[in-house]
Amino acid sequence: MTTGAATGTGKYERLLERCLSLEPIPTAVAHPCEATALSGAVEAAEKKLIVPILVGPADKIAATAKAAGLNLANLEVIDVPHSQAAAAKAVELVREGRAEVLMKGSLHTDELMSAIVSREGGMRTGRRISHAFVMDVPTYHKVLIITDAAINIAPTLEDKVDICQNAIDLAISLGCAQPKVAILAAVETVTSKMPATLDAAALCKMADRGQIKGGILDGPLAFDNAISKEAAETKGIQSQVSGDADILLAPDLEAGNILAKQLSYLANADSAGMVLGARVPVILTSRADSVRSRIASCGVAMLVAHARRGKL
Repeated sequence: MTTGAATGTGKYERLLERCLSLEPIPTAVAHPCEATALSGAVEAAEKKLIVPILVGPADKIAATAKAAGLNLANLEVIDVPHSQAAAAKAVELVREGRAEVLMKGSLHTDELMSAIVSREGGMRTGRRISHAFVMDVPTYHKVLIITDAAINIAPTLEDKVDICQNAIDLAISLGCAQPKVAILAAVETVTSKMPATLDAAALCKMADRGQIKGGILDGPLAFDNAISKEAAETKGIQSQVSGDADILLAPDLEAGNILAKQLSYLANADSAGMVLGARVPVILTSRADSVRSRIASCGVAMLVAHARRGKL
């Protein structure tokens, strides 16, 4: 989901510089039976971001590698019969401690997520699972995290607490000491006619009370007030977040998904997709992702995995 590879602004490259001194992370790649999925894993291995364990039908993986001109000589391949088995086996490798990152190959996202959230043998934690796009928007001055645009359709207030905390923890892993979170709505005033504004106000107070930790929250903020300090000041909004947000928390999946795709296709942004809140970070790539985005996704997961090691 990206069209901006040729217009990269260096934000991903600066992020990847932080990976240079770190050891590559063992990564279970579920069903890499398509050229883009397999080449993304192989190139990330060449850049010493991950150590891929390829899980899927061995003959299909070999045929895909041959057709794409990829060398799998030094990579481990675990032979399973089909995509569903690949998802289950990849999750098993995580549970066994053999892998610290899970990467989506060419299977459907639903197949992978079913294995992740399975109550028997899955990767659930006490935290709600959510999705985040780590975006390099050429017209914005730093990496921007948008959440949730892919998993939680109509999140409750309690869901948004975990979605917000997942994103804050991600931003901290990427080197942001105190992430600034803009909680989006259509307006910047609190009104019972728009439940998203009530959620935003509650989330800010919950942060004041320590129920959300590590970030600076403000909301409700309309998109212009979140991105532009001048727009906020014109409306009389005094905010530490306006014009300098690290995280945009969408009111629901539809709004988040439209926003992320809008930035990709109209603003030439690159996007790295991550699933958060499970036992390990999950790299969620799209067939349309550029090589730059795929490599950035692996770099983000690597930094998250190393941050997690530090907390163990």
